[in-house]
Amino acid sequence: MAQQRVKDKTQGEATTSVGKFSEEKPVNALVEQFIGRTGARGEVTQAKVKVLEGKNKGRSLRRNIKGPIKIGDLVTLRETEIEARRIKGGGGRSV
Repeated sequence: MAQQRVKDKTQGEATTSVGKFSEEKPVNALVEQFIGRTGARGEVTQAKVKVLEGKNKGRSLRRNIKGPIKIGDLVTLRETEIEARRIKGGGGRSV
């Protein structure tokens, strides 16, 4: 995450602010469906997740998840505004 030091001229001290990303807290999401495997060696699973809280509550996103997961697992998302790119030839299988 890119951070930028900004000098506040009113108080004379430097503060740290985050560039493009919003200041929301991490939120939980529920794994609904597997889309496919991606990564150089197939180590990443692309899945549809449903956001359970926050400003995007109820929204379904496509996310890349590293590590073992199954449908019904909870994953923690740092942000809910960016969605993963579609993988080529994804069948959208539901296991």
